[in-house]
Order: sequence, then structure tokens, then C-alpha cells
Amino acid sequence: MASSSHERRRKVSYFYEPQIAHYFYGPDHPMKPIRIQMAHHLISRYELLPHMEVYRPLSITKEDLCAFHAENYVDFLSTASLETPARVLGQFGMGTGDCPPFPGLFDFCTASAGGSIGGAVKLNNAESDIAINWAGGLHHGKRCSASGFCYVNDIVLAILELLKVYGRVLYVDVDVHHGDGVEEAFYHTDRVMTVSFHQFEERFFPGSGYINQTGVGCGKDYAINVPLAQGINDECFVDLFLSIMSKVMEVYKPEAVVLQSGADSLAGDVLGAFNLTTKGHAECLRFLRSYNIPLLLLGGGGYNIGNVARCWCYETAVALDIEPNGILPDNYFSRFLESNLLHIEPDKKLDDQNKPKDIEKIKVMIMEQLRRLRHAPSVGFHTAAQVFKFPEMGEEDMDQSKCGVRIWNGEPCPDILTDKVHYQDYCLILEDNSSKVLRRGPKNAREAVKHFGKVPGLPKPYVRDAIRT
Repeated sequence: MASSSHERRRKVSYFYEPQIAHYFYGPDHPMKPIRIQMAHHLISRYELLPHMEVYRPLSITKEDLCAFHAENYVDFLSTASLETPARVLGQFGMGTGDCPPFPGLFDFCTASAGGSIGGAVKLNNAESDIAINWAGGLHHGKRCSASGFCYVNDIVLAILELLKVYGRVLYVDVDVHHGDGVEEAFYHTDRVMTVSFHQFEERFFPGSGYINQTGVGCGKDYAINVPLAQGINDECFVDLFLSIMSKVMEVYKPEAVVLQSGADSLAGDVLGAFNLTTKGHAECLRFLRSYNIPLLLLGGGGYNIGNVARCWCYETAVALDIEPNGILPDNYFSRFLESNLLHIEPDKKLDDQNKPKDIEKIKVMIMEQLRRLRHAPSVGFHTAAQVFKFPEMGEEDMDQSKCGVRIWNGEPCPDILTDKVHYQDYCLILEDNSSKVLRRGPKNAREAVKHFGKVPGLPKPYVRDAIRT
């Protein structure tokens, strides 16, 4: 693996929860937390971990979640189970199949949020230049409800942490879906600029992200939406991204950047219809990294889990300024993927429906929006540590006692990898020497157990509750 030597080596913190693959949305659900474990193992096989400080997610409490989320919603999440009545689930956005209750839900939420908040703490204390949490990036979560596979909005919580130190935070979202939850949280402030590049069409979730949704009040023009049609390729996407983001960096002058690097914008995703390759997708990170501004790098969507692992492994290498070998390591489970290549190719059968005139119109409209911002908002030293008001909270100030900058007190993550890696999921292999492959996954958990046998190391409640469904 090659590495550049002309610049100071960036200090990178990496957050990983070893139990992340134990969490299970359900047998037919497209969201599979095992993808994070897959990415982690590929990162390990490429020997990237020694180049980073590796930590467990920061241990957080209900009170930490209440920095953004409503207390009654957090209380609900901490007790939600498969036995919770549908009527109660529906009150908090969990009455549909998108956001089901599952065993360990609250622990899953705190692991996701703890990694993102932990990354923000490392940046705040200048102990890292870049912090990575691939279990984060759950951008649809709302203050009082779950939405779009997201229960807790770790991004908002991390940005609130960053605002204790940094006057202006830039949030960039390259997930195929609009980053509605983050935009909504900061829609009324100029201290956070949100920029979302997303697929936009009738009946495509979440149905928001119009180009004329630009913020209100003090936040007017600080929300930027880039709505795109199906099939956009590397050349078009990267050119548009660089054009817009160059101007954003010039005008807004952020002091910290958060990148939600959802991998569902890659070619071949189950839910998205963009046509990006891993190399094109990573150009967004490479560009933002070049500014040498504190950077929090998060995961997000991604439902072709083999491609998710490839993408996030490669982008970890980009964050480290390392160029990995394009062939997957021999000791990785490459035979269970469609190829042994790290990078993916575009889908030649998918037409780009983004006409040049439409792309140019989008670019012109956003440049005009940015021209309306005469200069970056000024934040004095005495206000830099204050958390702004949330209009949806009734314009009440948050408890100022919670606004102090945290001191890092996290734990390192041990290296738990073994030669025989067990993948605790119903749709993948169980052991390195197994030849069992189930491409689409079984119809239910009982069929999974029949096909694969009991999964080693899986918590008993998980297996029992999954089979019960």
C-alpha cells in the first residue's frame, strides 16, 4: 500500500463496536448492521488499523441523547421491544416495517451515537484530525420519532458536540436519500450549513430535499439541496460536487466538517439508483480532506453489503492517505462476494437520466443561493460554546450545564479478529471454511437457522426473539 509523504500525517481516530453484528432488524429488512463488521474486517485485513487509534464508542446516557431527542422518546426507545403494542410503536414512528423494534435496540442506538459523539470529542480536544464512525450517519432520525431505518440521529448529536468548540460546522451528505433529519434540526441556524446530494423523484423516500428548501430565519440559505435523477455517474457527480463544494468552502469557511458517506449512492444498491463507483464516491472525501479542517466521517445507508464494505474500507484508506491494493486480501471472504476486486464498476445498463441542461440549472441556482450569503457568519468567543435554540423545542434554551466541552474518557477497542470469523447474520456465511452462500437471504429466521445452523456467539434472546417472528 502506498502512502503520500509530502504532508504531515493526519491523526485518525476510528470507532468500532465489536458486538455490532449482533443487532438484527429482521429477516426481510434491507438494513443489516453486519455490513459494519464486514467493513471492519476488510479494514483489518488491509492492515489499516495500526495506522489509527481504535476505540469503542463513547459510553453515553439517556441524558446525552436528550441533547437533541425528546425525553419521552428516549424513554420509549430504552424500553421498546417486540411486545410493545403497535399503537405505542406508531406514536414514535415505529408502527411500520421501516423501523421495527428488535432485541438490543437501545444498545444499538447508543453504540451508533456513542461513536459519533466520541469522534466529535476527539476533534474538540484536538486529539484527532479525522474521526471515523461507520456505524453512524443515521440521518433520518427525528427529535421525537424514528424514520427511515434511523432511531437516534447520531449526526445531530455529534454536531451539537462540535458546536461547543467550533463556530461554524459544515454537514455534507452523499447518501442517495435526502438528509432530512439533520437539515430539519438545523434549519433555523447559520451555525450549521447542511448540503445534501440525493436522488429526488416522486415516491422516493423521504420525499423532501427540493432545491428551494433553503432554511428559514437565521438559517435562510444555509440549507443546500442538490436533487438528482437516477443513473448519475462518477464524472457528472464529482464535477457537480467539486463545483458546489468549492464555493461552499469559500463562502462559509467552516471550522469543522461532518461527512455522511452513505454507500447507497453506489452502483448496484438495493434501494438507490445512482451509478457511482467506489473511486468516484471517495472523491468527495478526498476533496473535503484536502482542506485540513477537523473532519468527522460517518456511515449511512448502503444495502448491497459487499459494496458497503468495499466503500468504507477504501474511504478509511483515503482518510489515512493510503492507496490500498485493488485485489481483496486472500484471507478475506472474497469468494462470498461477486468478485475479488476492491473497487466496483458502474452498471452499464443504467442510463444517466440527468440531462446536462438540468445539471447546469441546479448549479446556477445553488451558486445564486451562495452569492446571497455575503460572508461567513461570525461567532464570538463567548458564544462559540453555546448551543443554539431549537424552534421545535419551543424556543427554550438547552440546559447550559450540558454545554461544557467533554474531556475524552473513552476506551480502546481490542483487536478481536480471528482467522475464523463468524458473521452473525442470516444472509451470509458463518465460517471461512464454509461454502454455504445464500445470496438473497432466507424468508425468516427459522429458515436461517435451518440453513446455517445456530450462529456461534449469538445472544440467546436474539435467536429466540428472531425465531418467534
